[in-house]
Amino acid sequence: MRILYVTSEAFPLIKTGGLADVSGSLPAALRHLGEDVRILIPGYPQVLANLRDPQPLVELKWLPAVGNVHLIRGEMPDTGVPVIAIDHRELYDRGGNPYSDALGQEWSDNALRFGILSRIAAILSAQASPLVDWIPDIVHFNDWQGGLTAAYMRYSGAPHAKSVLGIHNLAFQGNFPPEWVEKLGLPRQAFAPEGFEFYGHLSFLKAGIYYADAITTVSPTYAREIQTAEYGFGLQGLLAHRARDLHGILNGIDTQEWNPAQDPHLPQNYDRKSLDKKAGVKQLLQQRLTLHENADAPLLGVVSRLTHQKGLDLLLHVAPALLEQGCQLALLGSGDPALEQGFMLLAQQHPQQVSVSVGYNENLSHHIMAGADMFVMPSRFEPCGLNQMYGLRYGTPPIVRRTGGLADSVTDTNEFTLRHKTATGFVFDLATPEDLLATLRRALTSFGDKEQWKTIQLNGMKTDLDWNRSAQAYLEIYRSLV
Repeated sequence: MRILYVTSEAFPLIKTGGLADVSGSLPAALRHLGEDVRILIPGYPQVLANLRDPQPLVELKWLPAVGNVHLIRGEMPDTGVPVIAIDHRELYDRGGNPYSDALGQEWSDNALRFGILSRIAAILSAQASPLVDWIPDIVHFNDWQGGLTAAYMRYSGAPHAKSVLGIHNLAFQGNFPPEWVEKLGLPRQAFAPEGFEFYGHLSFLKAGIYYADAITTVSPTYAREIQTAEYGFGLQGLLAHRARDLHGILNGIDTQEWNPAQDPHLPQNYDRKSLDKKAGVKQLLQQRLTLHENADAPLLGVVSRLTHQKGLDLLLHVAPALLEQGCQLALLGSGDPALEQGFMLLAQQHPQQVSVSVGYNENLSHHIMAGADMFVMPSRFEPCGLNQMYGLRYGTPPIVRRTGGLADSVTDTNEFTLRHKTATGFVFDLATPEDLLATLRRALTSFGDKEQWKTIQLNGMKTDLDWNRSAQAYLEIYRSLV
Protein backbone atom coordinates (compact mmCIF):
# COMPACT_ATOMS: atom_id res chain seq x y z
CA MET A 1 0.00 0.00 0.00
CA ARG A 2 1.05 3.58 -0.68
CA ILE A 3 0.51 5.67 2.45
CA LEU A 4 0.96 9.42 2.72
CA TYR A 5 1.48 10.29 6.39
CA VAL A 6 0.69 13.97 7.03
CA THR A 7 2.07 15.57 10.19
CA SER A 8 3.19 18.92 11.59
CA GLU A 9 6.18 17.39 13.42
CA ALA A 10 8.22 14.20 13.37
CA PHE A 11 11.15 13.09 15.52
CA PRO A 12 14.10 13.43 14.95
CA LEU A 13 13.43 16.17 12.37
CA ILE A 14 11.52 18.37 14.81
CA LYS A 15 9.65 17.74 18.06
CA THR A 16 7.43 19.59 20.52
CA GLY A 17 5.43 16.65 21.90
CA GLY A 18 4.16 13.10 21.53
CA LEU A 19 2.87 13.62 17.98
CA ALA A 20 6.49 13.85 16.83
CA ASP A 21 7.36 10.54 18.48
CA VAL A 22 4.43 8.79 16.81
CA SER A 23 5.15 10.42 13.45
CA GLY A 24 8.73 9.24 13.60
CA SER A 25 7.96 5.70 14.74
CA LEU A 26 4.69 4.59 13.07
CA PRO A 27 5.77 5.25 9.45
CA ALA A 28 9.02 3.41 10.17
CA ALA A 29 7.11 0.45 11.59
CA LEU A 30 4.76 0.39 8.58
CA ARG A 31 7.75 0.48 6.25
CA HIS A 32 9.31 -2.39 8.21
CA LEU A 33 6.11 -4.36 7.50
CA GLY A 34 6.61 -3.79 3.78
CA GLU A 35 4.33 -0.81 3.13
CA ASP A 36 5.30 2.17 0.92
CA VAL A 37 5.10 5.15 3.30
CA ARG A 38 6.04 8.80 2.76
CA ILE A 39 5.83 11.58 5.34
CA LEU A 40 4.51 15.03 4.35
CA ILE A 41 5.69 17.79 6.68
CA PRO A 42 6.17 21.58 6.61
CA GLY A 43 9.72 22.62 5.73
CA TYR A 44 10.69 24.38 8.96
CA PRO A 45 14.40 25.27 9.13
CA GLN A 46 15.07 22.31 11.45
CA VAL A 47 13.37 19.92 9.03
CA LEU A 48 15.32 21.12 5.99
CA ALA A 49 18.57 21.06 7.99
CA ASN A 50 18.04 17.52 9.34
CA LEU A 51 16.62 15.93 6.19
CA ARG A 52 18.93 13.35 4.66
CA ASP A 53 19.84 13.78 0.98
CA PRO A 54 17.36 16.61 0.16
CA GLN A 55 16.49 17.02 -3.52
CA PRO A 56 13.94 19.17 -5.44
CA LEU A 57 10.78 17.17 -6.16
CA VAL A 58 8.11 19.33 -7.81
CA GLU A 59 6.71 22.86 -7.84
CA LEU A 60 3.03 23.46 -7.06
CA LYS A 61 1.60 26.63 -8.62
CA TRP A 62 -1.20 29.05 -7.80
CA LEU A 63 -2.07 27.87 -4.31
CA PRO A 64 -4.54 30.19 -2.50
CA ALA A 65 -2.89 33.09 -0.67
CA VAL A 66 0.67 31.78 -1.08
CA GLY A 67 1.29 31.32 -4.81
CA ASN A 68 3.95 28.78 -5.76
CA VAL A 69 5.32 26.17 -3.37
CA HIS A 70 8.30 23.86 -3.80
CA LEU A 71 8.34 20.30 -2.50
CA ILE A 72 11.63 18.78 -1.37
CA ARG A 73 12.17 15.06 -1.15
CA GLY A 74 14.55 13.44 1.32
CA GLU A 75 14.73 10.80 4.01
CA MET A 76 14.43 10.53 7.76
CA PRO A 77 17.99 10.59 9.12
CA ASP A 78 17.57 7.51 11.31
CA THR A 79 15.13 5.18 9.53
CA GLY A 80 15.37 6.18 5.87
CA VAL A 81 11.60 6.70 5.58
CA PRO A 82 10.99 8.99 2.55
CA VAL A 83 9.95 12.55 3.41
CA ILE A 84 8.26 15.27 1.36
CA ALA A 85 8.95 18.69 2.89
CA ILE A 86 6.98 21.81 1.92
CA ASP A 87 9.54 24.51 1.18
CA HIS A 88 7.93 27.96 1.54
CA ARG A 89 10.10 30.37 3.48
CA GLU A 90 7.38 32.93 4.25
CA LEU A 91 5.21 30.28 5.89
CA TYR A 92 7.73 28.13 7.72
CA ASP A 93 11.14 29.82 7.99
CA ARG A 94 10.66 31.29 11.48
CA GLY A 95 12.08 31.10 14.98
CA GLY A 96 10.24 29.62 17.92
CA ASN A 97 8.53 26.27 17.40
CA PRO A 98 6.15 25.05 14.67
CA TYR A 99 3.15 26.76 16.25
CA SER A 100 4.37 29.83 18.15
CA ASP A 101 7.14 32.38 18.42
CA ALA A 102 9.96 32.48 20.96
CA LEU A 103 7.64 34.17 23.48
CA GLY A 104 5.01 31.45 23.19
CA GLN A 105 2.54 33.49 21.12
CA GLU A 106 0.81 31.47 18.39
CA TRP A 107 1.50 32.63 14.86
CA SER A 108 -1.41 34.76 13.65
CA ASP A 109 -1.45 32.95 10.30
CA ASN A 110 -1.46 29.37 11.61
CA ALA A 111 -4.72 28.78 9.73
CA LEU A 112 -2.87 29.47 6.48
CA ARG A 113 0.33 27.64 7.44
CA PHE A 114 -1.49 24.40 8.23
CA GLY A 115 -4.31 24.92 5.76
CA ILE A 116 -1.62 24.72 3.07
CA LEU A 117 -0.30 21.50 4.61
CA SER A 118 -3.80 20.01 4.27
CA ARG A 119 -4.31 21.43 0.77
CA ILE A 120 -1.07 19.90 -0.50
CA ALA A 121 -1.94 16.53 1.06
CA ALA A 122 -5.20 16.58 -0.90
CA ILE A 123 -3.42 17.60 -4.13
CA LEU A 124 -0.97 14.71 -3.79
CA SER A 125 -3.82 12.24 -3.19
CA ALA A 126 -5.79 13.16 -6.33
CA GLN A 127 -5.84 11.19 -9.55
CA ALA A 128 -4.23 14.21 -11.22
CA SER A 129 -1.43 14.33 -8.63
CA PRO A 130 1.82 15.95 -9.78
CA LEU A 131 3.55 12.86 -8.38
CA VAL A 132 2.43 10.84 -11.36
CA ASP A 133 4.47 7.78 -10.37
CA TRP A 134 3.30 7.75 -6.73
CA ILE A 135 -0.33 8.36 -5.80
CA PRO A 136 -1.27 7.18 -2.29
CA ASP A 137 -3.97 4.66 -1.45
CA ILE A 138 -4.25 6.08 2.09
CA VAL A 139 -3.76 9.61 3.38
CA HIS A 140 -3.28 9.46 7.15
CA PHE A 141 -3.39 13.01 8.51
CA ASN A 142 -2.92 13.98 12.14
CA ASP A 143 -4.54 16.36 14.62
CA TRP A 144 -5.98 19.77 13.75
CA GLN A 145 -2.91 20.79 11.77
CA GLY A 146 -3.83 18.30 9.05
CA GLY A 147 -7.56 18.41 9.77
CA LEU A 148 -8.70 20.09 6.54
CA THR A 149 -7.15 17.34 4.41
CA ALA A 150 -10.32 15.25 4.08
CA ALA A 151 -12.44 18.35 3.41
CA TYR A 152 -10.16 19.39 0.56
CA MET A 153 -10.24 15.82 -0.74
CA ARG A 154 -14.05 15.81 -0.63
CA TYR A 155 -14.48 19.10 -2.50
CA SER A 156 -11.66 18.85 -5.02
CA GLY A 157 -13.19 16.19 -7.23
CA ALA A 158 -12.64 12.45 -7.06
CA PRO A 159 -9.61 11.67 -4.89
CA HIS A 160 -7.77 8.44 -5.48
CA ALA A 161 -7.04 7.85 -1.79
CA LYS A 162 -9.03 7.07 1.33
CA SER A 163 -8.54 9.33 4.34
CA VAL A 164 -7.73 8.55 7.97
CA LEU A 165 -7.65 11.13 10.76
CA GLY A 166 -5.36 10.48 13.72
CA ILE A 167 -6.44 12.27 16.92
CA HIS A 168 -3.62 12.64 19.44
CA ASN A 169 -5.26 15.23 21.71
CA LEU A 170 -8.85 16.40 21.20
CA ALA A 171 -8.26 19.45 23.40
CA PHE A 172 -6.39 21.18 20.54
CA GLN A 173 -8.90 21.80 17.75
CA GLY A 174 -7.58 24.53 15.45
CA ASN A 175 -10.59 26.86 15.62
CA PHE A 176 -10.31 30.06 13.55
CA PRO A 177 -12.55 33.01 12.60
CA PRO A 178 -14.96 32.36 9.70
CA GLU A 179 -13.16 34.68 7.26
CA TRP A 180 -10.56 31.94 6.85
CA VAL A 181 -13.09 29.81 4.94
CA GLU A 182 -12.79 32.01 1.86
CA LYS A 183 -9.08 32.70 2.32
CA LEU A 184 -8.35 28.98 2.31
CA GLY A 185 -10.49 28.29 -0.76
CA LEU A 186 -13.05 26.19 1.10
CA PRO A 187 -16.70 26.02 -0.04
CA ARG A 188 -18.94 28.44 1.85
CA GLN A 189 -21.81 25.92 1.95
CA ALA A 190 -19.70 23.59 4.10
CA PHE A 191 -19.44 26.23 6.82
CA ALA A 192 -22.36 24.60 8.62
CA PRO A 193 -22.95 22.14 11.49
CA GLU A 194 -22.93 19.40 8.82
CA GLY A 195 -19.40 20.40 7.85
CA PHE A 196 -16.54 22.29 9.48
CA GLU A 197 -18.42 25.04 11.36
CA PHE A 198 -18.06 24.82 15.14
CA TYR A 199 -19.76 27.48 17.29
CA GLY A 200 -19.25 30.13 14.64
CA HIS A 201 -15.65 29.18 13.88
CA LEU A 202 -13.88 27.20 11.19
CA SER A 203 -12.68 24.08 13.03
CA PHE A 204 -9.85 22.17 11.40
CA LEU A 205 -10.30 19.19 13.72
CA LYS A 206 -14.07 19.01 13.28
CA ALA A 207 -13.50 19.00 9.51
CA GLY A 208 -11.28 15.96 9.92
CA ILE A 209 -13.78 14.16 12.14
CA TYR A 210 -16.68 14.96 9.80
CA TYR A 211 -15.07 14.10 6.45
CA ALA A 212 -12.47 11.38 7.13
CA ASP A 213 -13.24 7.84 6.01
CA ALA A 214 -11.89 6.52 9.31
CA ILE A 215 -10.75 8.04 12.60
CA THR A 216 -8.08 6.69 14.90
CA THR A 217 -6.94 7.77 18.31
CA VAL A 218 -4.06 6.69 20.44
CA SER A 219 -5.65 4.30 22.94
CA PRO A 220 -8.86 2.25 23.23
CA THR A 221 -9.92 3.95 26.48
CA TYR A 222 -9.44 7.44 25.01
CA ALA A 223 -11.58 6.45 22.01
CA ARG A 224 -14.41 5.73 24.45
CA GLU A 225 -13.74 8.76 26.65
CA ILE A 226 -13.94 11.33 23.84
CA GLN A 227 -17.51 10.28 23.14
CA THR A 228 -18.51 11.67 26.55
CA ALA A 229 -19.12 15.23 27.72
CA GLU A 230 -16.24 15.05 30.21
CA TYR A 231 -13.58 14.44 27.56
CA GLY A 232 -15.24 15.38 24.26
CA PHE A 233 -14.60 19.17 24.31
CA GLY A 234 -17.89 19.80 22.52
CA LEU A 235 -17.25 17.22 19.79
CA GLN A 236 -18.57 14.20 21.70
CA GLY A 237 -21.86 14.10 19.77
CA LEU A 238 -20.16 13.97 16.37
CA LEU A 239 -17.66 11.41 17.62
CA ALA A 240 -20.44 9.23 19.03
CA HIS A 241 -22.24 9.53 15.68
CA ARG A 242 -19.08 8.24 13.99
CA ALA A 243 -18.38 5.57 16.59
CA ARG A 244 -18.37 2.77 14.00
CA ASP A 245 -15.50 4.51 12.20
CA LEU A 246 -13.57 5.40 15.38
CA HIS A 247 -10.71 3.10 16.41
CA GLY A 248 -8.50 3.28 19.49
CA ILE A 249 -5.00 1.88 18.96
CA LEU A 250 -2.47 2.10 21.78
CA ASN A 251 0.78 3.72 20.70
CA GLY A 252 4.04 1.86 20.85
CA ILE A 253 7.40 3.36 21.69
CA ASP A 254 10.76 3.43 19.95
CA THR A 255 12.37 0.49 21.72
CA GLN A 256 15.75 1.32 20.21
CA GLU A 257 15.73 4.93 21.42
CA TRP A 258 14.34 3.89 24.82
CA ASN A 259 16.37 0.86 25.80
CA PRO A 260 18.24 0.86 29.13
CA ALA A 261 20.60 -1.82 27.84
CA GLN A 262 22.11 0.50 25.22
CA ASP A 263 20.88 4.02 26.06
CA PRO A 264 23.84 6.39 25.41
CA HIS A 265 22.34 8.97 27.80
CA LEU A 266 22.83 6.74 30.82
CA PRO A 267 26.02 6.67 32.89
CA GLN A 268 25.57 2.91 33.22
CA ASN A 269 23.45 0.50 31.19
CA TYR A 270 21.35 -2.36 32.52
CA ASP A 271 18.65 -4.81 31.50
CA ARG A 272 16.35 -7.35 33.15
CA LYS A 273 19.25 -9.67 33.92
CA SER A 274 21.37 -6.90 35.45
CA LEU A 275 18.66 -4.86 37.15
CA ASP A 276 20.86 -4.41 40.22
CA LYS A 277 22.92 -1.90 38.16
CA LYS A 278 19.94 0.47 38.21
CA ALA A 279 20.95 1.38 41.78
CA GLY A 280 24.18 2.84 40.44
CA VAL A 281 22.26 4.97 37.94
CA LYS A 282 20.12 6.26 40.84
CA GLN A 283 23.19 7.14 42.90
CA LEU A 284 24.72 9.09 40.01
CA LEU A 285 21.40 10.89 39.46
CA GLN A 286 21.34 11.90 43.11
CA GLN A 287 24.89 13.23 42.73
CA ARG A 288 24.01 15.07 39.53
CA LEU A 289 21.00 16.76 41.11
CA THR A 290 22.72 17.34 44.50
CA LEU A 291 20.18 15.19 46.30
CA HIS A 292 21.16 13.30 49.43
CA GLU A 293 22.82 10.04 48.38
CA ASN A 294 20.60 7.41 49.94
CA ALA A 295 19.83 4.14 48.19
CA ASP A 296 16.82 3.51 50.43
CA ALA A 297 15.14 6.90 49.88
CA PRO A 298 12.31 6.41 47.35
CA LEU A 299 13.14 8.69 44.40
CA LEU A 300 10.07 9.90 42.47
CA GLY A 301 10.65 11.02 38.88
CA VAL A 302 8.60 13.47 36.81
CA VAL A 303 9.28 14.51 33.19
CA SER A 304 6.31 16.50 31.95
CA ARG A 305 4.71 19.68 30.76
CA LEU A 306 3.51 21.51 33.85
CA THR A 307 -0.14 21.97 32.97
CA HIS A 308 -3.57 21.39 34.49
CA GLN A 309 -4.04 18.40 32.18
CA LYS A 310 -1.00 16.64 33.65
CA GLY A 311 -2.37 16.86 37.20
CA LEU A 312 0.92 17.95 38.72
CA ASP A 313 -0.87 20.41 41.01
CA LEU A 314 -2.09 17.25 42.78
CA LEU A 315 1.50 16.12 43.28
CA LEU A 316 2.54 19.57 44.51
CA HIS A 317 -0.28 19.41 47.06
CA VAL A 318 0.84 16.06 48.52
CA ALA A 319 4.61 16.57 48.18
CA PRO A 320 5.16 17.77 51.79
CA ALA A 321 3.60 14.57 53.13
CA LEU A 322 5.81 12.47 50.85
CA LEU A 323 8.95 14.34 51.86
CA GLU A 324 8.09 13.72 55.52
CA GLN A 325 8.15 10.00 54.68
CA GLY A 326 11.71 10.39 53.34
CA CYS A 327 10.91 10.53 49.63
CA GLN A 328 12.94 12.46 47.08
CA LEU A 329 11.62 14.17 43.92
CA ALA A 330 13.39 14.83 40.61
CA LEU A 331 11.29 16.96 38.25
CA LEU A 332 12.07 18.13 34.72
CA GLY A 333 9.56 20.25 32.82
CA SER A 334 8.05 23.64 32.15
CA GLY A 335 4.67 25.23 31.63
CA ASP A 336 2.28 26.95 34.00
CA PRO A 337 4.29 29.68 35.82
CA ALA A 338 2.41 29.04 39.07
CA LEU A 339 3.35 25.35 38.99
CA GLU A 340 6.95 26.15 38.07
CA GLN A 341 7.20 28.55 41.00
CA GLY A 342 5.48 26.13 43.37
CA PHE A 343 7.92 23.30 42.65
CA MET A 344 10.93 25.65 42.68
CA LEU A 345 9.90 26.91 46.12
CA LEU A 346 9.61 23.29 47.26
CA ALA A 347 13.16 22.66 46.03
CA GLN A 348 14.44 25.74 47.86
CA GLN A 349 12.84 24.54 51.09
CA HIS A 350 14.12 20.95 50.67
CA PRO A 351 17.35 21.21 48.63
CA GLN A 352 18.57 17.69 49.40
CA GLN A 353 15.21 16.07 48.72
CA VAL A 354 13.81 17.97 45.73
CA SER A 355 15.42 18.89 42.41
CA VAL A 356 13.52 20.98 39.85
CA SER A 357 14.92 21.59 36.36
CA VAL A 358 12.79 24.03 34.36
CA GLY A 359 12.93 23.47 30.60
CA TYR A 360 13.75 20.33 28.64
CA ASN A 361 16.93 18.27 28.52
CA GLU A 362 16.92 15.02 26.55
CA ASN A 363 19.89 13.57 28.42
CA LEU A 364 18.43 14.39 31.82
CA SER A 365 15.02 13.01 30.85
CA HIS A 366 16.60 9.61 30.14
CA HIS A 367 18.65 9.75 33.34
CA ILE A 368 15.57 10.54 35.46
CA MET A 369 13.62 7.75 33.78
CA ALA A 370 16.36 5.25 34.60
CA GLY A 371 17.53 6.62 37.96
CA ALA A 372 14.15 7.18 39.60
CA ASP A 373 12.50 4.39 41.57
CA MET A 374 9.01 5.25 40.36
CA PHE A 375 7.54 7.61 37.77
CA VAL A 376 4.59 9.85 38.70
CA MET A 377 2.02 10.73 36.01
CA PRO A 378 -1.27 11.85 37.63
CA SER A 379 -2.92 13.18 34.45
CA ARG A 380 -6.52 14.40 34.47
CA PHE A 381 -6.73 13.10 30.91
CA GLU A 382 -4.09 11.46 28.75
CA PRO A 383 -4.91 10.30 25.21
CA CYS A 384 -2.05 7.82 25.27
CA GLY A 385 1.05 8.99 27.10
CA LEU A 386 4.51 7.67 26.36
CA ASN A 387 6.41 8.39 29.56
CA GLN A 388 4.59 5.69 31.49
CA MET A 389 5.73 3.21 28.82
CA TYR A 390 9.30 4.46 29.13
CA GLY A 391 8.95 3.85 32.87
CA LEU A 392 7.87 0.26 32.24
CA ARG A 393 10.77 -0.25 29.86
CA TYR A 394 13.30 1.12 32.37
CA GLY A 395 12.07 -0.79 35.42
CA THR A 396 10.62 2.40 36.93
CA PRO A 397 7.03 1.49 37.85
CA PRO A 398 4.55 4.26 36.93
CA ILE A 399 1.99 5.81 39.28
CA VAL A 400 -0.86 6.93 36.99
CA ARG A 401 -4.50 7.91 36.95
CA ARG A 402 -6.95 5.50 35.28
CA THR A 403 -7.58 7.47 32.08
CA GLY A 404 -6.84 7.11 28.37
CA GLY A 405 -3.68 5.28 27.46
CA LEU A 406 -2.54 5.22 31.09
CA ALA A 407 -5.42 2.86 31.87
CA ASP A 408 -4.55 0.71 28.85
CA SER A 409 -0.81 0.38 29.49
CA VAL A 410 -0.34 0.12 33.29
CA THR A 411 -1.72 -2.76 35.37
CA ASP A 412 -2.42 -1.88 38.98
CA THR A 413 -0.62 -3.76 41.72
CA ASN A 414 -2.95 -5.77 43.95
CA GLU A 415 -3.19 -9.27 45.35
CA PHE A 416 -4.64 -10.71 42.13
CA THR A 417 -2.15 -9.10 39.72
CA LEU A 418 0.81 -9.96 41.95
CA ARG A 419 -0.29 -13.59 42.05
CA HIS A 420 -0.66 -13.70 38.25
CA LYS A 421 2.57 -11.74 37.63
CA THR A 422 0.79 -8.98 35.69
CA ALA A 423 1.29 -6.04 38.10
CA THR A 424 3.35 -3.29 36.44
CA GLY A 425 2.52 -0.11 38.39
CA PHE A 426 -0.03 1.70 40.52
CA VAL A 427 -3.33 3.17 39.31
CA PHE A 428 -5.79 5.53 40.99
CA ASP A 429 -9.24 6.69 39.91
CA LEU A 430 -10.05 10.15 41.23
CA ALA A 431 -8.14 13.30 40.28
CA THR A 432 -7.80 14.34 43.92
CA PRO A 433 -4.77 14.81 46.16
CA GLU A 434 -6.19 12.25 48.57
CA ASP A 435 -6.47 9.48 45.97
CA LEU A 436 -3.00 10.24 44.58
CA LEU A 437 -1.43 10.20 48.06
CA ALA A 438 -3.13 6.95 49.00
CA THR A 439 -1.81 5.31 45.84
CA LEU A 440 1.70 6.69 46.33
CA ARG A 441 1.67 5.22 49.82
CA ARG A 442 0.65 1.85 48.38
CA ALA A 443 3.63 2.12 46.04
CA LEU A 444 5.94 3.02 48.93
CA THR A 445 4.76 -0.05 50.84
CA SER A 446 5.60 -2.26 47.85
CA PHE A 447 8.93 -0.47 47.45
CA GLY A 448 9.79 -1.54 50.98
CA ASP A 449 9.35 -5.19 49.95
CA LYS A 450 12.40 -5.62 47.69
CA GLU A 451 11.32 -8.98 46.27
CA GLN A 452 7.83 -7.71 45.41
CA TRP A 453 9.22 -4.51 43.92
CA LYS A 454 11.61 -6.39 41.66
CA THR A 455 8.72 -8.55 40.44
CA ILE A 456 6.75 -5.42 39.49
CA GLN A 457 9.82 -3.99 37.73
CA LEU A 458 10.45 -7.15 35.73
CA ASN A 459 6.77 -7.46 34.77
CA GLY A 460 6.93 -3.97 33.27
CA MET A 461 10.22 -4.56 31.49
CA LYS A 462 8.75 -7.68 29.81
CA THR A 463 5.72 -5.79 28.45
CA ASP A 464 5.45 -5.72 24.65
CA LEU A 465 5.75 -2.01 23.81
CA ASP A 466 7.09 -2.27 20.26
CA TRP A 467 5.42 -0.37 17.43
CA ASN A 468 4.90 -3.49 15.29
CA ARG A 469 1.79 -4.45 17.27
CA SER A 470 0.25 -1.02 16.72
CA ALA A 471 1.33 -0.84 13.08
CA GLN A 472 -0.47 -4.13 12.34
CA ALA A 473 -3.68 -2.66 13.78
CA TYR A 474 -3.35 0.44 11.58
CA LEU A 475 -2.78 -1.79 8.55
CA GLU A 476 -6.04 -3.62 9.23
CA ILE A 477 -7.90 -0.29 9.14
CA TYR A 478 -6.16 0.81 5.94
CA ARG A 479 -6.98 -2.51 4.25
CA SER A 480 -10.61 -2.31 5.29
CA LEU A 481 -10.86 1.03 3.46
CA VAL A 482 -9.16 0.06 0.21
